Amino acid sequence: MTIREFKMPDVGEGLTEAEILKWYVQPGDTVTDGQVVCEVETAKAAVELPIPFDGTVHALLFEEGTTVDVGQVIISVQTAGAAADAPAQEASAPVAEAAPAPAPAAEEPVAEARQPVLVGYGVSTASTKRRPRKAPAGTAAQNGTAAPAAAPAAAPVLPAVPAQPGGERPLAKPPVRKLAKDLGIDLASVVPTGDGGVVTREDVHAAAAAAIAPQAAPAAAAPVAPQAQTPAPVAEAAAPAVEPSARETRIPVKGVRKVTAQAMVGSAFTAPHVTEFITLDVTRTMKLVQELKDDPDLAGLRINPLLLIAKAVLVAIRRNPDVNASWDEAAQEIVLKHYVNLGIAAATPRGLIVPNIKDAHAKTLGELSESLSSLVATARDGKTSPADMQNGTITITNVGVFGVDTGTPILNPGESAILAVGAIKLQPWVHKGKVKPRQVTTLALSFDHRLIDGELGSKFLADIAAVLEHPRRLITWS
Repeated sequence: MTIREFKMPDVGEGLTEAEILKWYVQPGDTVTDGQVVCEVETAKAAVELPIPFDGTVHALLFEEGTTVDVGQVIISVQTAGAAADAPAQEASAPVAEAAPAPAPAAEEPVAEARQPVLVGYGVSTASTKRRPRKAPAGTAAQNGTAAPAAAPAAAPVLPAVPAQPGGERPLAKPPVRKLAKDLGIDLASVVPTGDGGVVTREDVHAAAAAAIAPQAAPAAAAPVAPQAQTPAPVAEAAAPAVEPSARETRIPVKGVRKVTAQAMVGSAFTAPHVTEFITLDVTRTMKLVQELKDDPDLAGLRINPLLLIAKAVLVAIRRNPDVNASWDEAAQEIVLKHYVNLGIAAATPRGLIVPNIKDAHAKTLGELSESLSSLVATARDGKTSPADMQNGTITITNVGVFGVDTGTPILNPGESAILAVGAIKLQPWVHKGKVKPRQVTTLALSFDHRLIDGELGSKFLADIAAVLEHPRRLITWS
């Protein structure tokens, strides 16, 4: 028998820590290659981690609710020594996953860059030469597990993982693996184009398109992997007890709140913000929303004002393409984006996150509606992946759902602008020379003044308002 250890991977490039939200296995449970063993939260997303080998769970080294640094061992698994001549290999060693290599190469700290492993990215080669022993005795005891005293004390040797039938294990992040399962695509058959031989979403979609093209009927979906065993109920960490006489309560800053705070401080003190406001009559847009709800061609789709506001933003970007850009400080360049990844700020039980709709500019109204619904539902379920929150270009935040008229939103880091949509209220408004009750709202546009000057920002905001005041421009300006 051999004890193999699985380290906390970097599930999104550059992350340094993650919080263990839930264990799906307990000591003594049998696990198989690719089985999800726990759920972690990092970079505002909850991500499920699969184990990359078969065996029996030996110990869980951290409790639920514990924040763990990338590279720390979180679980040890006892494996059957099927290949007695093959020593145990650490699951997070990037060299072993990437390509077979002689043992001495694993000991030389030459390649400092992290490389993809089964889930996300491993730690640097130099940092994997030793096994960290950071499992407190109290933690193990509370988990009902023993500290891994039976593990070999000697530093592990890092041989390459034995090749799977038909080739080595394909490298892909969890969201991509799920996409492949949903589409019935065998990752081993996909040609990777990502850095380090990583299979990307685009690779999976390309493989799916190639598989469907020659067939008259849709390909059957791939069988779903066996579900992880449901562990015995574990009591959640209790909230800090508050004495009736207490005047203050301290709450640890971690997870979504920590990431949000860092991002907002970085944005506020890096990009020079300018905010402009406009109040407008959206009565015609609200009438169009109702007409679209009654349209049988759009039956089953979620039609709401946010959908038409998003479409108005996309039309305004087409008329003012220079607003869709980013600032490259290192190269001292402005990067114009010829695509729109439209961010939608979503309030979730874990806090505010901003996933984005990839290539929103190329979507029809129906496709945009489906993407919005899926994005919001996934965010509220806490299943948004880090990839869904990366590479956004412009964001919409709907503060009106809280009854707020407007605000001065802070830019999502790396983006050029953010539009805050206020509450839509029935107000007196001069319409055709007479004061009438009309549906009125206020828009607030914050933008990076390094990228967008006052004239361009004003034109962009005015165009959004013009479309919402006269929604026929969705057609005439498209």
